[in-house]
Amino acid sequence: MTHIEELQDVIHKLHGVKATHRESVPVKEVWQGKTIWDGIVEVFDLHGHPKTDTAYAWLHDTGDPSKPIQHVTVLHIHPALTPLTAVRSFIMQEIQNASAAQA
Repeated sequence: MTHIEELQDVIHKLHGVKATHRESVPVKEVWQGKTIWDGIVEVFDLHGHPKTDTAYAWLHDTGDPSKPIQHVTVLHIHPALTPLTAVRSFIMQEIQNASAAQA
């Protein structure tokens, strides 16, 4: 199974719709002069989703040997309206999750 097929499968499981791969978009997010994310965001057309016709997805290296890869999907819903803003939304969610875990 290719990574595109893996992501299509995850989109189907999470969102209940079929996804067709549209394109691969390189994204690099830099904050305060440092690269905090650099990778390829896969863009998918969604078939029959009630809120959007697009999803962004990628594989994320977790650094955790017990679960080294995380499948990330972000729906094309404000504020995630481009591959870059989808990555930014994911990063913000990760920061919020880390803060909540420390509280």
